[in-house]
Amino acid sequence: MLKKRIIVCLDVKDGRTTKGIKFKNNIDIGDPVTMAEEYYKQGVDELVFYDIMASARGRGPILDLINKVAAKVFIPFCVGGGIGSIEDIRSTINAGAEKVSLNSQAIKNPLLIRDGARIFGNQCIVLGMDAARDSRMPSGYQVYINGGRTATGRDAREWAKEAVALGAGEIVLNSIDADGTKAGYELNFTRIISDAVSVPVIASGGGGTVKHLADVLKSDTASGGAADAALIASMVHSEGFTIPQIKQDLAKMDIPVRIL
Repeated sequence: MLKKRIIVCLDVKDGRTTKGIKFKNNIDIGDPVTMAEEYYKQGVDELVFYDIMASARGRGPILDLINKVAAKVFIPFCVGGGIGSIEDIRSTINAGAEKVSLNSQAIKNPLLIRDGARIFGNQCIVLGMDAARDSRMPSGYQVYINGGRTATGRDAREWAKEAVALGAGEIVLNSIDADGTKAGYELNFTRIISDAVSVPVIASGGGGTVKHLADVLKSDTASGGAADAALIASMVHSEGFTIPQIKQDLAKMDIPVRIL
Protein backbone atom coordinates (compact mmCIF):
# COMPACT_ATOMS: atom_id res chain seq x y z
CA MET A 1 0.00 0.00 0.00
CA LEU A 2 1.30 3.46 -0.90
CA LYS A 3 2.32 5.58 2.04
CA LYS A 4 0.31 8.71 2.72
CA ARG A 5 2.42 11.87 2.78
CA ILE A 6 2.51 14.60 5.39
CA ILE A 7 3.51 17.94 3.87
CA VAL A 8 4.22 21.16 5.73
CA CYS A 9 3.18 24.38 4.05
CA LEU A 10 4.94 27.68 4.61
CA ASP A 11 3.13 30.76 3.30
CA VAL A 12 5.76 33.40 2.62
CA LYS A 13 5.24 37.16 2.48
CA ASP A 14 8.14 39.59 2.14
CA GLY A 15 10.61 36.81 2.97
CA ARG A 16 8.90 35.73 6.20
CA THR A 17 6.59 32.83 7.04
CA THR A 18 3.05 34.02 7.78
CA LYS A 19 -0.22 32.39 8.78
CA GLY A 20 -3.78 33.61 8.42
CA ILE A 21 -7.37 32.42 8.56
CA LYS A 22 -9.39 31.98 5.38
CA PHE A 23 -6.57 33.69 3.45
CA LYS A 24 -6.82 36.88 5.57
CA ASN A 25 -5.12 38.64 8.50
CA ASN A 26 -1.74 36.97 8.07
CA ILE A 27 0.78 37.42 10.87
CA ASP A 28 4.56 36.88 10.91
CA ILE A 29 5.52 33.57 12.53
CA GLY A 30 9.18 33.12 11.66
CA ASP A 31 12.04 32.59 9.24
CA PRO A 32 11.08 30.12 6.47
CA VAL A 33 14.58 28.66 6.05
CA THR A 34 14.98 27.92 9.76
CA MET A 35 11.48 26.44 9.91
CA ALA A 36 12.05 24.31 6.80
CA GLU A 37 15.24 22.83 8.26
CA GLU A 38 13.47 21.99 11.54
CA TYR A 39 10.58 20.20 9.80
CA TYR A 40 13.07 18.32 7.61
CA LYS A 41 14.91 17.11 10.71
CA GLN A 42 11.60 16.00 12.24
CA GLY A 43 10.91 13.77 9.23
CA VAL A 44 8.30 15.59 7.17
CA ASP A 45 7.82 14.00 3.76
CA GLU A 46 7.72 17.18 1.68
CA LEU A 47 7.59 20.96 1.99
CA VAL A 48 5.56 23.51 0.08
CA PHE A 49 6.37 27.20 -0.14
CA TYR A 50 3.83 29.73 -1.38
CA ASP A 51 4.74 33.35 -2.00
CA ILE A 52 1.24 34.54 -1.23
CA MET A 53 1.70 38.03 -2.68
CA ALA A 54 3.71 37.28 -5.83
CA SER A 55 0.83 37.02 -8.32
CA ALA A 56 -1.07 39.95 -6.83
CA ARG A 57 2.07 42.11 -7.04
CA GLY A 58 3.15 40.80 -10.44
CA ARG A 59 6.42 39.36 -9.12
CA GLY A 60 8.30 36.25 -10.14
CA PRO A 61 9.38 33.27 -7.97
CA ILE A 62 11.40 33.66 -4.75
CA LEU A 63 14.70 32.29 -6.07
CA ASP A 64 16.94 33.45 -3.22
CA LEU A 65 14.74 31.68 -0.68
CA ILE A 66 14.63 28.52 -2.80
CA ASN A 67 18.43 28.44 -2.92
CA LYS A 68 18.70 28.82 0.84
CA VAL A 69 16.15 26.07 1.52
CA ALA A 70 17.75 23.70 -1.00
CA ALA A 71 21.01 23.95 0.93
CA LYS A 72 19.31 22.86 4.15
CA VAL A 73 16.75 20.18 3.25
CA PHE A 74 17.02 16.97 1.24
CA ILE A 75 13.40 16.09 0.61
CA PRO A 76 11.08 17.16 -2.22
CA PHE A 77 9.84 20.69 -1.98
CA CYS A 78 7.40 22.57 -4.14
CA VAL A 79 7.32 26.31 -4.76
CA GLY A 80 4.36 28.43 -5.83
CA GLY A 81 3.63 32.08 -6.35
CA GLY A 82 4.39 34.26 -9.34
CA ILE A 83 5.40 31.42 -11.66
CA GLY A 84 3.96 32.57 -14.97
CA SER A 85 6.31 31.35 -17.70
CA ILE A 86 8.50 28.46 -18.78
CA GLU A 87 11.52 30.53 -17.75
CA ASP A 88 10.02 30.97 -14.27
CA ILE A 89 9.56 27.20 -14.02
CA ARG A 90 13.12 26.57 -15.22
CA SER A 91 14.68 29.08 -12.82
CA THR A 92 12.67 27.70 -9.89
CA ILE A 93 13.76 24.12 -10.58
CA ASN A 94 17.35 25.21 -11.22
CA ALA A 95 17.32 27.00 -7.87
CA GLY A 96 16.60 23.69 -6.14
CA ALA A 97 12.84 23.04 -6.13
CA GLU A 98 11.60 19.65 -7.32
CA LYS A 99 8.12 20.89 -8.22
CA VAL A 100 6.35 24.11 -9.10
CA SER A 101 2.79 24.97 -8.13
CA LEU A 102 0.81 26.78 -10.82
CA ASN A 103 -2.30 28.49 -9.53
CA SER A 104 -3.39 31.97 -10.67
CA GLN A 105 -1.07 31.92 -13.67
CA ALA A 106 -2.45 28.57 -14.84
CA ILE A 107 -5.99 29.95 -14.88
CA LYS A 108 -4.79 32.92 -16.92
CA ASN A 109 -2.72 30.73 -19.27
CA PRO A 110 -3.69 27.02 -19.09
CA LEU A 111 -1.14 26.11 -21.76
CA LEU A 112 1.56 26.84 -19.20
CA ILE A 113 0.62 23.49 -17.63
CA ARG A 114 0.91 21.68 -20.95
CA ASP A 115 4.20 23.27 -21.94
CA GLY A 116 5.69 22.86 -18.47
CA ALA A 117 4.75 19.17 -18.35
CA ARG A 118 6.21 18.53 -21.79
CA ILE A 119 9.53 20.18 -20.97
CA PHE A 120 10.04 19.22 -17.31
CA GLY A 121 7.75 16.21 -16.84
CA ASN A 122 4.31 15.83 -15.31
CA GLN A 123 5.83 15.11 -11.90
CA CYS A 124 7.20 18.66 -11.75
CA ILE A 125 3.90 20.41 -12.46
CA VAL A 126 1.47 20.78 -9.57
CA LEU A 127 -1.90 22.49 -9.92
CA GLY A 128 -2.60 24.67 -6.92
CA MET A 129 -6.33 25.28 -6.62
CA ASP A 130 -7.92 27.76 -4.22
CA ALA A 131 -11.66 27.14 -4.00
CA ALA A 132 -14.64 28.07 -1.86
CA ARG A 133 -18.17 26.75 -1.55
CA ASP A 134 -20.54 28.09 -4.19
CA SER A 135 -23.91 26.47 -4.83
CA ARG A 136 -24.04 27.95 -8.33
CA MET A 137 -21.18 25.71 -9.46
CA PRO A 138 -21.89 22.11 -10.66
CA SER A 139 -19.44 20.68 -8.09
CA GLY A 140 -20.50 23.13 -5.39
CA TYR A 141 -17.08 24.86 -5.39
CA GLN A 142 -15.73 27.85 -7.32
CA VAL A 143 -12.06 28.49 -8.12
CA TYR A 144 -10.41 31.72 -6.93
CA ILE A 145 -7.09 33.31 -7.89
CA ASN A 146 -4.75 36.03 -6.62
CA GLY A 147 -4.50 34.60 -3.12
CA GLY A 148 -8.23 33.94 -2.87
CA ARG A 149 -9.11 37.53 -3.76
CA THR A 150 -10.61 37.06 -7.22
CA ALA A 151 -13.46 34.76 -8.26
CA THR A 152 -12.96 33.10 -11.64
CA GLY A 153 -16.40 31.71 -12.42
CA ARG A 154 -14.69 28.33 -12.95
CA ASP A 155 -16.03 25.12 -11.43
CA ALA A 156 -13.42 23.35 -9.29
CA ARG A 157 -14.04 19.83 -10.59
CA GLU A 158 -14.01 20.86 -14.24
CA TRP A 159 -10.83 22.89 -13.79
CA ALA A 160 -9.13 19.96 -12.05
CA LYS A 161 -10.01 17.61 -14.91
CA GLU A 162 -8.85 20.12 -17.51
CA ALA A 163 -5.55 20.71 -15.71
CA VAL A 164 -4.82 16.98 -15.48
CA ALA A 165 -5.64 16.54 -19.17
CA LEU A 166 -3.12 19.30 -19.90
CA GLY A 167 -0.42 17.52 -17.89
CA ALA A 168 -0.63 18.43 -14.19
CA GLY A 169 0.88 15.56 -12.21
CA GLU A 170 -0.59 16.45 -8.84
CA ILE A 171 -3.25 18.76 -7.36
CA VAL A 172 -3.12 20.71 -4.10
CA LEU A 173 -6.64 21.61 -2.96
CA ASN A 174 -6.71 24.75 -0.85
CA SER A 175 -10.09 25.13 0.83
CA ILE A 176 -10.63 28.83 1.47
CA ASP A 177 -13.54 28.06 3.79
CA ALA A 178 -11.44 25.76 5.98
CA ASP A 179 -8.09 27.56 5.76
CA GLY A 180 -6.58 28.25 9.17
CA THR A 181 -9.75 27.27 11.05
CA LYS A 182 -8.23 24.06 12.51
CA ALA A 183 -11.76 22.63 12.33
CA GLY A 184 -11.04 19.84 9.83
CA TYR A 185 -10.50 19.47 6.11
CA GLU A 186 -13.22 19.85 3.49
CA LEU A 187 -13.83 16.11 3.08
CA ASN A 188 -16.58 16.52 0.49
CA PHE A 189 -14.45 18.82 -1.65
CA THR A 190 -11.44 16.50 -1.40
CA ARG A 191 -13.40 13.41 -2.38
CA ILE A 192 -15.10 15.17 -5.30
CA ILE A 193 -11.74 16.06 -6.81
CA SER A 194 -10.08 12.74 -5.89
CA ASP A 195 -12.88 10.86 -7.64
CA ALA A 196 -12.63 13.08 -10.72
CA VAL A 197 -8.90 12.77 -11.49
CA SER A 198 -6.24 10.07 -11.77
CA VAL A 199 -3.35 11.98 -10.20
CA PRO A 200 -2.46 12.38 -6.50
CA VAL A 201 -4.60 14.88 -4.60
CA ILE A 202 -3.26 16.80 -1.60
CA ALA A 203 -5.75 18.20 0.89
CA SER A 204 -5.04 21.63 2.32
CA GLY A 205 -6.86 23.87 4.76
CA GLY A 206 -8.37 23.08 8.15
CA GLY A 207 -6.04 20.52 9.72
CA GLY A 208 -6.13 20.94 13.49
CA THR A 209 -5.92 17.42 14.96
CA VAL A 210 -4.45 14.09 13.94
CA LYS A 211 -7.99 12.77 13.50
CA HIS A 212 -8.59 15.48 10.89
CA LEU A 213 -5.61 14.14 8.95
CA ALA A 214 -6.79 10.55 9.31
CA ASP A 215 -10.27 11.47 8.07
CA VAL A 216 -9.04 13.23 4.93
CA LEU A 217 -6.51 10.48 4.13
CA LYS A 218 -8.98 7.60 4.46
CA SER A 219 -9.93 6.15 1.12
CA ASP A 220 -11.82 2.98 2.07
CA THR A 221 -15.03 4.56 3.32
CA ALA A 222 -17.50 7.04 1.91
CA SER A 223 -16.82 9.32 4.87
CA GLY A 224 -13.13 9.73 4.07
CA GLY A 225 -11.58 12.38 1.88
CA ALA A 226 -9.45 9.94 -0.16
CA ALA A 227 -6.49 12.33 -0.30
CA ASP A 228 -3.02 11.01 -1.11
CA ALA A 229 -1.39 13.56 1.18
CA ALA A 230 -2.33 16.16 3.75
CA LEU A 231 -0.90 19.65 3.97
CA ILE A 232 -0.49 21.06 7.47
CA ALA A 233 0.60 24.43 8.79
CA SER A 234 -0.96 25.69 12.03
CA MET A 235 -0.64 22.29 13.71
CA VAL A 236 3.14 22.42 13.64
CA HIS A 237 3.66 26.18 13.43
CA SER A 238 1.72 27.11 16.55
CA GLU A 239 -0.25 24.22 18.06
CA GLY A 240 2.64 22.21 19.48
CA PHE A 241 2.40 19.12 17.26
CA THR A 242 5.55 17.47 15.92
CA ILE A 243 5.92 15.43 12.74
CA PRO A 244 6.97 12.22 14.61
CA GLN A 245 4.00 12.53 16.94
CA ILE A 246 1.57 13.06 14.06
CA LYS A 247 2.92 10.10 12.10
CA GLN A 248 2.94 7.74 15.08
CA ASP A 249 -0.66 8.63 15.89
CA LEU A 250 -1.70 8.17 12.25
CA ALA A 251 -0.04 4.75 12.18
CA LYS A 252 -2.09 3.75 15.24
CA MET A 253 -5.18 4.72 13.23
CA ASP A 254 -4.09 2.37 10.42
CA ILE A 255 -3.06 5.19 8.09
CA PRO A 256 0.09 4.05 6.23
CA VAL A 257 2.82 6.66 6.71
CA ARG A 258 6.61 6.71 6.47
CA ILE A 259 8.18 6.70 9.92
CA LEU A 260 11.91 7.30 10.35
